Amino acid sequence: MKKTSLVSRSGRFGAGPAADVARFTESISFDWQLWRHDILGSKAHAQMLRKVGLLTAPECRAILKGLDEIQEEIAAGKFRWKESLEDVHMNLEAELTRRVPAGAKLHTGRSRNDQVALDMRLWLREQTGELLGELRSLQRALVELGEREKDVIIPGYTHLQRAQPVYLAHHLLAFVEMLARDRERLHQGLARTNVCPLGSGALAGSTLPLDREMLARLLGFIDSQGRPQVAQNSMDAVSDRDFAVEFCSTAALLAVHLSRLAEDLVLWASSEFSFIKIADAYTTGSSLMPQKKNPDVAELARGKSARVIGNLVALLTLLKGLPMTYNRDLQEDKERLFDSVDTVRRTVRICTGMLGHIVMNRPACAAAASDPALLATDLADYLVRKGLPFRQAHHAVGSVVALAERKRKSLNELALSELQSVNGLFAGDALKLFALGPALARRKQTGSPGTAEVRKQLARWRKTLAGEITGTVRKA
Repeated sequence: MKKTSLVSRSGRFGAGPAADVARFTESISFDWQLWRHDILGSKAHAQMLRKVGLLTAPECRAILKGLDEIQEEIAAGKFRWKESLEDVHMNLEAELTRRVPAGAKLHTGRSRNDQVALDMRLWLREQTGELLGELRSLQRALVELGEREKDVIIPGYTHLQRAQPVYLAHHLLAFVEMLARDRERLHQGLARTNVCPLGSGALAGSTLPLDREMLARLLGFIDSQGRPQVAQNSMDAVSDRDFAVEFCSTAALLAVHLSRLAEDLVLWASSEFSFIKIADAYTTGSSLMPQKKNPDVAELARGKSARVIGNLVALLTLLKGLPMTYNRDLQEDKERLFDSVDTVRRTVRICTGMLGHIVMNRPACAAAASDPALLATDLADYLVRKGLPFRQAHHAVGSVVALAERKRKSLNELALSELQSVNGLFAGDALKLFALGPALARRKQTGSPGTAEVRKQLARWRKTLAGEITGTVRKA
């Protein structure tokens, strides 16, 4: 059987692993994405080694120069990744050592165990920051659509049955609130991601005089007061993937929120609802039926949630039986994390674009919202204000609804005498309750779909999101 050699193979072995083993164990096919962060960590490590006297100044300069050159080649697409070198760490170290003899000293006091933990934290910290900005843009798109269509009223639904009237903006703001919680969870996870594991070695640190606090400062692992955030247990530092699980958990919930938004758009775009028209650029046709215009982008956004949820389950299952500390099983964490990040970021961006290309079918919305049955609860509230206990009022209005069905009338078509045949508390002003505008204006509580309240909430979110852009507000 053909053998292949690896730079990472120690003197303990007489030969390299078999070719099929090398193919089975390689991770360069996906962990190459960490190259920027691996180089960043290596530069900081070299500067720290120089400070503590384990590298000379010329050696440090040569290493930094070599890393800069390699970085430029990778960015230009000229670097050749070698599967035989197993992973991103060994590819970069081997190339550096080939160019700069002092590169052989760079791994002093460092293990691939703490190196990969560092790279993943650096990468996820960067990706989380990008996602936070993209979520803000999605929130803005929802607010902008709500403001643009601020007078549109649609039925609110429970059990997918028409329930009570709400402004479209109120419905959209529900998703803005969901995304605010997602962003809050990302901020909280970011604080726990921002801890430096470098200097923990394979699992037991090092006998060399490493300056871990310097590393943390150089790499931006600091708290709001500028204090270095350094992992406090070397065994935990190299085996901890809680930060990845936390992100995947938040990503799964975010994906569910995006799926629910997509589901509403799919329903609203259907001929049965016909509340919206999605621009051609965000729809597709049928290979057989020429009349079809399918909301495939929204459907895929809905479907992507399945893979993100699956990534969370896979990562939890991966970790659940691992003994301390590092085990090679942890190589499987990256593809799950990478995919979750990529999937939610792409879905957030496409949803933002799609929302900007939606046109409301105002007549269809108005026709659906004008159903008098949507104000049956207002009729019960009328009786409550007359002194009737709510349960009795609820029963009475249910009887009114049944009466209207028997007479094949809408609620607002019933005569006063017919209302009074059910309950004598009804008076002439009861029939005025079915005016949709005044009905929404009566809803004045915080968080309600009332006219003034919805305007207030739109203004609040517009100000909040604008403040974040200018830096006056850091998070929702």
